[in-house]
Amino acid sequence: MRDERLAELREILIEAGLDAVALVPGPNLHYFTGVAFHLSERPVLLILPAAGSPLLVLPELEAMKAEQLPFPARAFAYDDVKGPEAAVAAALAALNTIVEQEVSVDRDPEDEDGRVWLGVEGRRMRFLELELMARGKQPPRIFDADEAFADLRMLKDAAELAAMREAVRIAEAAIGPALATLVPGQTSERQLAAELVMQLLRAGSDMPFPFQPHVAAGPGGASPHHAPGDRAIQPGDLVIVDWGASHGQYFSDITRTYVVAGAEPHPDLMAAYAAVLAANAAGRAAVRPGVTGEAVDAAARAAIEAEELGAYFIHRTGHGLGLEVHEEPDMKAGSDVYLEPGMTFTIEPGVYLPGLGGVRIEDDVVVTERGCESLTTLPRELTVIGG
Repeated sequence: MRDERLAELREILIEAGLDAVALVPGPNLHYFTGVAFHLSERPVLLILPAAGSPLLVLPELEAMKAEQLPFPARAFAYDDVKGPEAAVAAALAALNTIVEQEVSVDRDPEDEDGRVWLGVEGRRMRFLELELMARGKQPPRIFDADEAFADLRMLKDAAELAAMREAVRIAEAAIGPALATLVPGQTSERQLAAELVMQLLRAGSDMPFPFQPHVAAGPGGASPHHAPGDRAIQPGDLVIVDWGASHGQYFSDITRTYVVAGAEPHPDLMAAYAAVLAANAAGRAAVRPGVTGEAVDAAARAAIEAEELGAYFIHRTGHGLGLEVHEEPDMKAGSDVYLEPGMTFTIEPGVYLPGLGGVRIEDDVVVTERGCESLTTLPRELTVIGG
């Protein structure tokens, strides 16, 4: 499978006019190798040419990991005394030779200057690695290759979907026991979030989580990224809980909004809940092969705008999900990616009323041949907690 991914990447590189790509520890490196490296002050670079042998720069203390790669690679190890500069220079010199002898990319002759055209992870590559590559005798020309990685990773295979289903199952198993600890007027947002962390671990989530659980009660729910605080959760509060689990490096990302027993919530919040529930259903119903992320966003947004709450829906309808909690494709205005079976993303419309609170209902979905399957199974109707 990893060999197939490398072959597909090489085809994309040639089409994009790139000679190679350089990866740092993170989701793309894991996607192509399955080997765990971590980002630190000791740089790791995996260089994948459009043809020829991959090149790996890594600390000497991790040199044995080169043997774990699913394909042969030439390793350039360095120690803490000499540092990585010479190893990076040697790897780039080897890359220049590979490109001269084995890579054939069709480009405008006016663009040729003898330097390698190297794609990098625009959202992840650090100044540290870029500066090391720039110090060589013939530094490569650098281009953002994030689009190439997205083209491959958006379509999930059966093993990836199985990992995501398990991440959803774990997250859903954790929420009930966590909510059962809520005592209205006593339990704080922070305490409920901490309990959810414990329950995620007990349910079997890997570390790290996709993100730390968010709990936003009462007025705090008016902020989509509210950080859990020490405010006690009160009767009648709407409580937004946004959480996820990790399994085999793949993530889930779920949001539900609950109402605390003991008092009636504000009627405007109840109206918002009805609008968001309808928007979530409309968004899921719009998902099918051949439609765009923009069309899915428009369908969800229309349900909220119909209730004159459009001004309070202040983010996109959804984002891609997989090895990262935010990846391609996006469900938002201007997203012209046509959906295909195997794409996974969230549907998470929300309404946020300043001073009152908010509502968000988020599901993880996969595009199927005929439409959309929700990986999440929790009820979407308003559920009473703390009773």
